[in-house]
Amino acid sequence: MRKRLIVSAASALSLFLAVPASASGFRPGADGVGDPYYPTLGNGGYRVSHYDIRLKYQPATDRLEGTTTILATATEDLSRFNLDFALNVSEVRVNGRPAAFATSGDQELEVTPARPLAKGSQATVVVRYQDVPSTVKKYGGYTAWRRTPDGAVVAGEPVSAGWWFPGNDHPSDKATFDVSVLVPDGNQVISNGVLTGTSSQAGWTRYNWRESKPQATYLATLAIGRFDVTTDTTAGGLPVYNAYSKDLGENAAAARASVERTGELVDWLSGYFGEYPFSSVGGYVPNVQASGALETQTRIFYGPGMFTRGSNTSVVVHELAHQWYGDSVSLSRWSDIWLNEGFAQYAQFLWSEHENEGTAQELADYVYASRPADDPFWSVKPGDPGEDNQFSAAVYYRGAVAVQALRNAVGDESFFRILKGWPSERRYGNATIPEFQAYAEKVSGRKLGDVLNTWLFTPGKPAVGPVPPGTAAAASLAPGGGADAGRLPAEPKSWKKIQEAASVHEARR
Repeated sequence: MRKRLIVSAASALSLFLAVPASASGFRPGADGVGDPYYPTLGNGGYRVSHYDIRLKYQPATDRLEGTTTILATATEDLSRFNLDFALNVSEVRVNGRPAAFATSGDQELEVTPARPLAKGSQATVVVRYQDVPSTVKKYGGYTAWRRTPDGAVVAGEPVSAGWWFPGNDHPSDKATFDVSVLVPDGNQVISNGVLTGTSSQAGWTRYNWRESKPQATYLATLAIGRFDVTTDTTAGGLPVYNAYSKDLGENAAAARASVERTGELVDWLSGYFGEYPFSSVGGYVPNVQASGALETQTRIFYGPGMFTRGSNTSVVVHELAHQWYGDSVSLSRWSDIWLNEGFAQYAQFLWSEHENEGTAQELADYVYASRPADDPFWSVKPGDPGEDNQFSAAVYYRGAVAVQALRNAVGDESFFRILKGWPSERRYGNATIPEFQAYAEKVSGRKLGDVLNTWLFTPGKPAVGPVPPGTAAAASLAPGGGADAGRLPAEPKSWKKIQEAASVHEARR
């Protein structure tokens, strides 16, 4: 993501003049947070507390007009700061005053306020923009905004926000959201959180959504079109809001048979992970060419392709598990992806166990035994897979096997305390793998460096499978050991559905 400055000489002069001489000690904020995989994602020098996004969208032309207001606090003395944004900007104001702006790289909006921002000061940033998002291609031709026959949908990981609102686009800076969208009558708008109201006038309808808990920018989603909406509450009173495109065709019934179990499944997962961390839950299935899914906070995106082979509750379990592991407790850097995907995949193992279609141990054994030592699968380190392998099968499957290895190392009592305690300990925050290790060691009283290093950070197939050392099962799984060595365990009944759900990573980029 190399950046090339795109700015006219006149604009450069305006940037220079915007900083008074008294601000000579102030400096521009960094154009990224320094993430090891995506160094230019996010920005330095400030933290965002809230996004207020107001949009007008015309499905017939894919024309989007918007005004986003950002509430932020400077963490440095700033002469200039960056926002991540890909669309065409017409005006920027900072604390009510017009600000100079320029663009660089794939999605850097460089803002120079009329008055510099002192460390600790509050800033209200207003950005006005309009564009045709589906035509805006970045990062070598990628767009997160996809048109549908009746509207559009935006969902993607690690980047998607820049096609509909400007912001600090990295999970380490989470904020609350208000999203208000005006669409022609007959269309609906789906987003995160709770629908707080609608109003209609002169052929247009406005939908207002609110997510009142901290949310990473890539977890914000937007869908516009014609949907069948179902609403309900879980047994514990949590609002459930699901939406299905009216044009899903043969996938419609399977999609409903899966997603309509959301309330039941979130209650079931609460038994393992603790209290659900948000004020609503649900999912949506738009009419878009996609076979993946994404854990967009409170309102999960499911591509219709997830249901071409029938219902799939396993993928619903996976995405709901992310509401704890990934959404409430978010990764601090993209290299910590195991904290998201390893535990969401393991939730599918637990669901298989619940459905009597294979225990978590049997699934872990199957993953271990079914991949020969020379399979490239084992060359990927789930604890630091690298940008190119961030969503590879190994991050999911070897990552889940690592969770089972952890379970065997600490015992069930400590393991389930860790599984439930971690989302409570770090609720609405961010975390790293070393921080998780420290927490697990505190709860279990065991040193876990060896087991986590083996399964997360060491390339190559571990010499022994994910079972307690010294057991008969460990001997049979070791190369050349035991009477059953080399024999592939019976395929668990849930395996095919779990494999189907593994395509979740296809929606990421």
